[in-house]
Amino acid sequence: MSDIDIRPTRFLAPISQNLVAEALADLGARYGGSGDDTPVEAMEFDPPDGGFFVAYLGDDPVGCAGWRSHTDGDGSLVASVVAELKRMYVAPQARGLGVATAMLAAVEQSAARYGRTRMILECGFRQPEAIALYEKVGYARIPDFGFYRDKPGVRSYGRNLVRITSA
Repeated sequence: MSDIDIRPTRFLAPISQNLVAEALADLGARYGGSGDDTPVEAMEFDPPDGGFFVAYLGDDPVGCAGWRSHTDGDGSLVASVVAELKRMYVAPQARGLGVATAMLAAVEQSAARYGRTRMILECGFRQPEAIALYEKVGYARIPDFGFYRDKPGVRSYGRNLVRITSA
C-alpha cells in the first residue's frame, strides 16, 4: 500500500469541491435526494474555527474531511471547545486501506490544536462502514443534533479529543 498523505486544503479548492461532490453523490445513492442538505459555509472550515483536508495515495486524491466549530440550530456557537466532523469521504477504490482512519486522526489533531476538546458528528444508518469506524476508534452515541436530529435513521456520535499543547 502507498503512503497516505493528508494535506490541509481550502474547502473551495477545486479538488475539495470534486471530492465533496463525490461524497454527496454517495450519500444521495444511499438516502436519495442531494445526499446531505445540512447548511455548510466554506468559511466555517477556515482556521482557527475549522479545517479541511484532502487525502492522497500517491498523486491521487482519494478522500476528504473537515471540521467546523459546532453551532446550535440558530447558528450561534454552542461552545468554542466542540468541533463537528463534516464531509468525511473516501473514494471506493481507496476504502479498506486505512485512509478514513488516517483522515479522522488528522481532523481530530487539527481541532485539538485549535483548542477543541470534543468532536461530534452525525451520520445515518445506511453508512455501516462509517459507523463501524467511529465505534472502533472510541466514538459513542450521543443525543441526536443538527440538521437531521429529528429524522429516522440518524446516528450521532461524539468523543473527547486528546489535548495538544504547544512545546
